[in-house]
Amino acid sequence: MTIGAVALALVVGNGQAVEHWSGQDADRAAAAEPTASATRTADPVPTWRPVSSGALKSVDAVELRAESIVFRSDDHTVTTVSMRDAKHTVSVLNRILGTPARTQTAVGDAGRCVPASTTSTWGGAIRVAALAEPGTAGNRVEVRVLRDHVRSRLGAVIELSGPDGVQVGDDVSDQIDDAPASDRESLGSDDAQAWQLLLQRGWTDDSDHDGDRGTGGHHGAEGDGDGADGDGANGVSVLTDDSTVTVIGSPMPIRPARGC
Repeated sequence: MTIGAVALALVVGNGQAVEHWSGQDADRAAAAEPTASATRTADPVPTWRPVSSGALKSVDAVELRAESIVFRSDDHTVTTVSMRDAKHTVSVLNRILGTPARTQTAVGDAGRCVPASTTSTWGGAIRVAALAEPGTAGNRVEVRVLRDHVRSRLGAVIELSGPDGVQVGDDVSDQIDDAPASDRESLGSDDAQAWQLLLQRGWTDDSDHDGDRGTGGHHGAEGDGDGADGDGANGVSVLTDDSTVTVIGSPMPIRPARGC
C-alpha cells in the first residue's frame, strides 16, 4: 500500500470509509460576493464570474473534476470554480449547502505531511480543505466526496459525482480492468481487495488554471498528467472497497514518488 501524498481510505467494519488525507484543508473564506480577476501571477487567481443566488438555488448536481468543481442544473452548467481558488470554492458551496462543520488543523497536527488548513464538511457528504499555503501541485484546496448526494440549504437533493458520472457506491470493476497499470494501484490484500483508480488526469506543470486537462475516464489530456516535480500521475481518483467506490478525491496522486 502506498501511503504519502495519496489520500487513502481504509474500509472497516460496516464499510464506512476512514480517510487519511494528504493534507486537510477547507474554508478560508465563506466570503461576500466574489470579484472577478483574470490575472495570472506566481500565486494565480483564476478567472471568476459572479453567479446569482437564484441560479445557485437551481443546482441539482455537482461534479468533481481534476482541477475544478462544476455545478449544474438540468445538465446546464451554472458555474465552475477552480481548485486553485479556495475563497470562491468554499463561498459557492456555502451559498448552496449552508453552513458546514469546520475544523482547524495546524501544520503536522494529523501527521508530518499535513499542512495547515481549515476543513469544511457539508452533510458528511463533501469535504473541502482550504490550505493555508498552496499545495505542491498548485492547488489551494483538496476535495473529498464521501456520499452520492447531499442536501441543499433548502432541503433539495444534489447529486455528487466525479468524471463520467461516477458516484460513491458505484461498482467500477470494468473501469479497473480496462485502466492502464499507470492509472490504477492495488491498496488491498488477498483477503480484502481495494484500489485507487485515476479517473481524470490534471495538475500538470503547464495545465490551464481555468480548466481541467482531460475529458474524463482515463483519457487524460494533452500531457501525461505527471506532476511538475516528477511525482506519479495526479488528478481526480476514486478509492474502493473491493470494486465499490467509497471516496472520490482531487488532488489525489497515484504512485507518488515522494514520501508526502
